[in-house]
Amino acid sequence: MRRRTPPPPAPLPQREGVDPVRVRLPVAGGWRTVREYLVERLSGAGAGVVEGMFDAGAVVGADGRAVAGDAPFEPGMFVWFHRELPAEVPVPFPVEVVYRDAHIVVADKPHFLATTPRGTHVVQTVLARLRHELGIPTLTAAHRLDRLTAGLVLFTVRPEERGAYQTLFRDRLVRKEYEAVAPYDPALALPRTVRSRIVKERGVQAAREVGGEPNAETYVELAEHRDGRGRYRLVPATGQTHQLRVHLSALGVPILGDPLYPEVTGPVPAGDFRRPLQLLARRLEFTDPVTGGEHAFVSGRELLAWSSYEAWAGADRPLPVTPRATS
Repeated sequence: MRRRTPPPPAPLPQREGVDPVRVRLPVAGGWRTVREYLVERLSGAGAGVVEGMFDAGAVVGADGRAVAGDAPFEPGMFVWFHRELPAEVPVPFPVEVVYRDAHIVVADKPHFLATTPRGTHVVQTVLARLRHELGIPTLTAAHRLDRLTAGLVLFTVRPEERGAYQTLFRDRLVRKEYEAVAPYDPALALPRTVRSRIVKERGVQAAREVGGEPNAETYVELAEHRDGRGRYRLVPATGQTHQLRVHLSALGVPILGDPLYPEVTGPVPAGDFRRPLQLLARRLEFTDPVTGGEHAFVSGRELLAWSSYEAWAGADRPLPVTPRATS
């Protein structure tokens, strides 16, 4: 099998921890110039945007030199440019670094901050912040947490080692433990292991359970309860999208602050940092695939709805009660 030639290194530096966009021209096509291709490729950018980039010399080749607007189309050619960063509401919570060595960085992320750039969240992400704050432009995420979930995230320092750490998650060699605050149901028998088949369709906000072979498994345990609330310990054996949120909702105890389960109430508005989703990635444990060392990390964050429900919800907001689904 013929190995694919890796792309050349980016000739542009990062901006605010965000990589430049790399585009490889197709090996075949009817475009006459590089500009003509990018105008078609980036048609959603708006009228005149691509032309303006060429006029400003913002599109460069592998040698770092500006590509002229009338440069002929060359199949397989790489070009780079920085996209216009979206306007983002700053997330006013710090990212705590739990551990750092020559190979990895473990961060304790706050609620509302995305793990990696995606969609409208670009600079306001853990990855961009850490690259900028720690001065590690090669930093990459080995896995991700939902934007609304807080807790531990593993990042890799050296590009050549990233695959080894990602493989840990792919092969389920990382022990992850979560904590959640949800309504307490005395009729719900716990502990138990929940197994179901979860599907997440592209373009649909919420995932859902369907019939068929289970692809999601979560161990659910009640750690303690008081005042109609439960603090739950969750140990996922798999990593389906929104798995923990779907499973607790299906048990009739949806996680407090969840805008999707058991029903979609709409996305959390930008800048609304009240009542965060009460889900926390509490522990990460694994054997380091590079050094062989044993790692066990614990988040220092707390879930506010457990320590002070009134401060989280407001005194006029009663604890939600959701009927438990019957099996």
